[in-house]
Amino acid sequence: MRKLARLSAPLYHCEAMRALVIIATYNEGGNIESLADKILKLPHSLDVLVVDDNSPDGTGKIADRLAEKTGRVFVIHRPEKLGLGNALRAGMVWAVERGYEIACTMDADHSHAPKYLPDMIEIAKSADVVIGSRYVPGGGVRKWPLGRKILSKMANFYARTVMGLKIKDCTSGYRIYSGKFLASLQLDRITSGGHSFLVELIWEAEKNGFTVKEFPIIFVDRIKGISKMTPREILSGIFNILSRRLSSGKK
Repeated sequence: MRKLARLSAPLYHCEAMRALVIIATYNEGGNIESLADKILKLPHSLDVLVVDDNSPDGTGKIADRLAEKTGRVFVIHRPEKLGLGNALRAGMVWAVERGYEIACTMDADHSHAPKYLPDMIEIAKSADVVIGSRYVPGGGVRKWPLGRKILSKMANFYARTVMGLKIKDCTSGYRIYSGKFLASLQLDRITSGGHSFLVELIWEAEKNGFTVKEFPIIFVDRIKGISKMTPREILSGIFNILSRRLSSGKK
C-alpha cells in the first residue's frame, strides 16, 4: 500500500477521542470549512480527517488552516487524484492505527447532512456498520435528475443481486464503521475503487458475520462545486463488482 503522506497536525491523543469523520476531497474549497464547522459543533465530540488529493483549488490549504485553528481537524496530503476508494482506504488505515473506536465516512459537498451523525453513532453502539440509506422508509433523494435516480437504483439492484447483499443502499458513502470491523480487514488487499469499494466493504461485513444496519437519510445534491461522479465511473464500478464476485466464487 502507498505510504501515507505527511500530516499537517500532531497526533491527537486517541484515548480522549473515540470517533473520527473521514472526508475525501478534491476541489471542495467552497464546502470543506462550512462542513467541518457543522461536524465540530455536534453534541458528540468528533475529530475530522481530510484526505485531500492535491486539490488545485486549495482545499488542502484550507484544511491545514482548520487543523491549526481547531486542533480537531487532521489532514493527509496526497500527491495526486487517486480516487475515492483509495482515499477512504487511507483514512481507514489512519483511524485504525490511532485506535479510533468508530470511523465515519461522508461526502464533502453537504449532500450528507451532519445532523444525522448523532443518531447513526447511537445505532453504531449495536452494529459494526451503519449505512446512511436513501432506500429504506424515511430515506430519499432531492434535486436529482430522473436519469441519475434510475442509474443509482440500477446500480444498487445489480450490487445486491450479484454480491447477494441484504441491505437496500449498497452504494451510499455515508457510513459508520466500528474500529473492530476495520481492524479485521486486510485493507491493502481490497483494491476496488469508487462505489465498488463501498460495495466490497459491505460484502466483507456480511460474509464475516458483522452486523450491518441502515438509517434513513435524505440525500441532497451538492449546491457548490461540480460532481466528480460520472455515469462512466458508476458503470465501471458495476463491472468491478462483477469481477470481484467471479474471482471470489460463491459464498
